[in-house]
Amino acid sequence: MYFAFAHAGYNKNMKEKIIFCWSTGKDSALALYRILKSGKYEVSCLLTTITEGYERVGMHGVRRDLFKKQVAELGLVSEDVFIPKDSSNGAYEIRMQAALLKCLGKGIKTVAFGDIFLEDLRNYRLANLAKIGMNGIFPLWKEPSLALANEFIDRGFKAVITCVDTQVLGREFCGREFNQDFLADLPENVDPCGENGEFHSFAFAGPLFNKNIEFKKGKIVLRNNRFYYCDLK
Repeated sequence: MYFAFAHAGYNKNMKEKIIFCWSTGKDSALALYRILKSGKYEVSCLLTTITEGYERVGMHGVRRDLFKKQVAELGLVSEDVFIPKDSSNGAYEIRMQAALLKCLGKGIKTVAFGDIFLEDLRNYRLANLAKIGMNGIFPLWKEPSLALANEFIDRGFKAVITCVDTQVLGREFCGREFNQDFLADLPENVDPCGENGEFHSFAFAGPLFNKNIEFKKGKIVLRNNRFYYCDLK
């Protein structure tokens, strides 16, 4: 993997400052782990989208105050990007670009993502970054989903499923811990990491966290006649 540095006289022992696009979930946690273990980067902030009106993190449905606890236990800071309910791609891009330009103004040119294999999504991200002279890195890219799921578990991370798509999974999967039993119960057509949007999660323990994040499971509710969400408090 090639990383471009700011100038020819770059000190190879100096870490490149980057932004990490953080979802609160397991793939983000594993990708961040990889980034930090590489010793090449300093994560300046976690960039996270919050849905206005709901005060929750995107498709993961995690309450903003719980997300803030997660950030604190990671020992990092966050840059919250507020997105309108039922936002169009255009509105999303405008607000994300404003947040990225703010970081670019501080000399940060690289954004990291936890994406695994969705080519269209990766190309979309890279195209939007290129518009403002930034680039992206993908530490989990093209690795087998099952191997990544097992690595997350084997390294001692823990996550709870916060959202499931009822087109592929039943309500009973929502609120479960992401572990070997969960993986064994997944239908064959579901990606082990939920990379196609089959499920989303909240990482609450593991080697990146100062201590486990305490929470209680609330009600499981159906939204948009399609997605079940488990409310974490």
